[in-house]
Amino acid sequence: MGYATVEARARAELIAMGAFAAQRGWVPATSGNFSCRVDESTIVLSRSGAEKGAMTEDDAIIVRLDAELPAGVSAEGPLHVARYRAEPAIAAIMHIHTVASTVLSRLDAERGMLNLRGFELQKAFEGISSHEATLKIPVFGNSQDTPGLATSIERRLQGAEVPGYLLEGHGLYAWGKTLAQARRHLEGLEFLLRCVLEERRLRS
Repeated sequence: MGYATVEARARAELIAMGAFAAQRGWVPATSGNFSCRVDESTIVLSRSGAEKGAMTEDDAIIVRLDAELPAGVSAEGPLHVARYRAEPAIAAIMHIHTVASTVLSRLDAERGMLNLRGFELQKAFEGISSHEATLKIPVFGNSQDTPGLATSIERRLQGAEVPGYLLEGHGLYAWGKTLAQARRHLEGLEFLLRCVLEERRLRS
């Protein structure tokens, strides 16, 4: 399928991201937000309150990385913008609200980290070649001050090996250098989080 402009392609990719997550029940009650890069200075970001499984082009808002956020975009816009500014290779960011990511983010908020080890699916992440590696997923406290939260998150993410993090009571963020990679990272992390949650339930 051809696209008239790179913006049209980015909007179509954003809509596909929302549909992917909605089909899996990962964005209940209009939750979650998504973005993808148009070029080095521009992204498209999902509109606040949009039904993620039924987004249209009007729900994909153009955002410049060097300007104030336009009205109507997701309240978590600063978290997306900060990631793109920090890592120019990022092409897409996905944020979901699942039971596993939300519960575990609350349970491990005080420690500030959730460790994964021994899962074969850890190899879904670039640079990880063994299930014996320990993957450290950062867990951040949530805040309504999203610009301040974005600053504190980016300070700690420098050099992070896992393409994702958890927000306390607020779910999972994941990203990638392509849309397909971001989707794989999101799906892989969500699966691993479900495994951890089930293990803890069985051991309790």
